[in-house]
Amino acid sequence: MATATKLPISADSHIVEPPNCYTDYIDPAFRARAPHIERNSKGIENFVIEGLTNPVPIGMLAAAGKTPDEVKVARGNDFADITPAAWSPDARIESQDRDGVGGEVIFASVGMVLCSHPDYEYKRACMTAYNRWLAEFCAAQPTRLFGLAQTAVSSVDQAIEDFVAAKEMGMVGMMVTGNPQHEDYDHRDYDALWECAVDLNLPIAFHILTSNDYDAATALKSPRGHQANAFMNLVRGVQDILGLFVFGGVFERHPDLHMVVAEADAGWVPHWMYRSDHAAMRWGRAMDRTISRKPSEYVLSNCHFTFQDDATAYQNQALVDSECLMWASDFPHTDSTWPLSSEVLADHTAHLTPEQRDRAVHDNTAKVFNLPV
Repeated sequence: MATATKLPISADSHIVEPPNCYTDYIDPAFRARAPHIERNSKGIENFVIEGLTNPVPIGMLAAAGKTPDEVKVARGNDFADITPAAWSPDARIESQDRDGVGGEVIFASVGMVLCSHPDYEYKRACMTAYNRWLAEFCAAQPTRLFGLAQTAVSSVDQAIEDFVAAKEMGMVGMMVTGNPQHEDYDHRDYDALWECAVDLNLPIAFHILTSNDYDAATALKSPRGHQANAFMNLVRGVQDILGLFVFGGVFERHPDLHMVVAEADAGWVPHWMYRSDHAAMRWGRAMDRTISRKPSEYVLSNCHFTFQDDATAYQNQALVDSECLMWASDFPHTDSTWPLSSEVLADHTAHLTPEQRDRAVHDNTAKVFNLPV
């Protein structure tokens, strides 16, 4: 049985951007249009983003540890009602301690919705503002809070500027929007960006619900059947990006580039590797022009998958003995394992060796993000 020898590090947690995150930190030219909080006709506070029709209910961004019925009630919460751990660094450490977690890699919340914004200039201004706020948040607890900057990828040159700025701010990686403004990520124009990421030792991260076809604004609108069917589709966007990088030869050309696929679970990865190898075999020489190895080999060497409550992630020997698995708590979102992460991990990893457990819940995350732990 696995024995807890190292405190877990969550490879995917979030903050809830406070009301002043964008208005106070954005370029003055965009201040009048910055995302801000308004009350809707029912008196509930929402984040309003110019250019997007669906406001973001604040209470739904910080409902960790609540039952389904309590989550429905939380939808009506104002910012003052949510846990301070969603935005206060000191309160966040108390939350980590209660959950038995030693540190967290921080993703955006409202910033996830911004990823699908059609105006790339506006999107970049908002994400730059968020990066400035996040740098201050993480700096208050530098050995427990590790930030991922955001980039809109409005152009290769501007994205490179964002990567350089993120490194200077002390960020540990980059949360990349699912769709760039020009071409797609397997295009050779982006090789300079991936070289920059490698040179700066910054892994790139693609989170679910940050692509135009699978975005946060329409996450639970199922095109067919019950609303739960939409939940089953949440991983599709990042699976498409995974295939884009693997089959497009991005990892072939940049063998030291590391990509994190966030909050899509990991139990499906062994089948994806098998299926991708089968596809490459069937395409034959058409694949020889872009990749020289089996697709599954790029997954094992270059890709990492965050998951929270996924017992199937630990069932494949190739995964548990690789650097692919990175456990996460998803705090403070509704799918979080908080405050029961220790119990969940004890149950899911009971059959692993201590080394395998530590690799999945601590070592892989510390290594991929180069964390000072």
